[in-house]
Amino acid sequence: MRMIVTGGGTGGHLFPGIAVAEEIQRRFPQGRILFVSTDRTIDNKMLAARSFEKKAITCLPLKGKSVWGTLKSVSQLPLSLWQALRIVRAFRPQLVLGVGGYVTGPVVLAARLMGVKTCIHEQNSVPGMANRMLGKIVDQIYVSIPGSEDFFPRGKAVLTGNPVRAELLLTAGRQKGQAASKTVLVLGGSQGAHRVNTLLVEAFTPALSADLIQVRHQTGSKDEAWVRKAYAEAGVAAQVSSFISDMAAAYREADLVVSRAGATTLAELAVLGLPAILIPFPYAADDHQTTNAAFLARGGAALMFQEQDLDGAKLRGEILGLLNDTPRLRNMAARMKEYARLEATTAIVEKSLELLAA
Repeated sequence: MRMIVTGGGTGGHLFPGIAVAEEIQRRFPQGRILFVSTDRTIDNKMLAARSFEKKAITCLPLKGKSVWGTLKSVSQLPLSLWQALRIVRAFRPQLVLGVGGYVTGPVVLAARLMGVKTCIHEQNSVPGMANRMLGKIVDQIYVSIPGSEDFFPRGKAVLTGNPVRAELLLTAGRQKGQAASKTVLVLGGSQGAHRVNTLLVEAFTPALSADLIQVRHQTGSKDEAWVRKAYAEAGVAAQVSSFISDMAAAYREADLVVSRAGATTLAELAVLGLPAILIPFPYAADDHQTTNAAFLARGGAALMFQEQDLDGAKLRGEILGLLNDTPRLRNMAARMKEYARLEATTAIVEKSLELLAA
């Protein structure tokens, strides 16, 4: 088995690809898996601890750029495609799986031009531009949220759910240890979220008593220093880091999660049954994070607030209201688990193997 997984730019794109690659590796120990991503720090950091081969191509996003930025991105496309063709020709994969991000386009197109079986996975409720375009040429499409198949050609899309990393699946079902204090886990995505960071600092300063609440806050690299300083000066019991490597441990200790609404994070929350306050990123492509969050909020698994409707005091009240209402938290956790698709990774692997055998 020789497989290329391509995507990157955020953990939300890479983590599902890692989950699928690990399952393929488990089934085919002598096989080879190559990740083709960008050379950005976030991609390198997430793949550094994995045993997969890695290549990077030169590629820039098209959407959300100025006219000059768009022209620059377009001018690089021939180079990106040439680099992708060289990688595909050298590696000779049987299958290429695109998991999102602008790097996916040239690699999947190169594979298609060379007659390799191709598929893509869409994590979000509203597909991004790259996946919408690729959906027209790939052999198969895997979607995570009911309704997103409507954006793709009829008959190509399969509802599989969003794969979750194996180490998090092992955490599912484990009971949190009894503790006098409650822990709030704050997530802004793999690159952090400045407005979420600001709201949480405002919400927890002045501090609550340390025996009532603790904070585990993932800030992103740009905000780590000032967030840590703000909590320390206010006497807040907070563990602050730019990036959380051991997410299984962080989730295991959490009673409540305050987070952006990226699809992969939401899939992880569902598998682990963690109630959440979701603050969608308002500038996400096609506002897909709002659609993601609304899907869970309608089912009672989470609360959703647009960031422009929040201030520190309101967020503090919502957090305390949930932490002081154990029956409500348990009900939200139960509702969240109803959205879990524990079989997502297996479904994608099985469908991909069927595609190869066809």
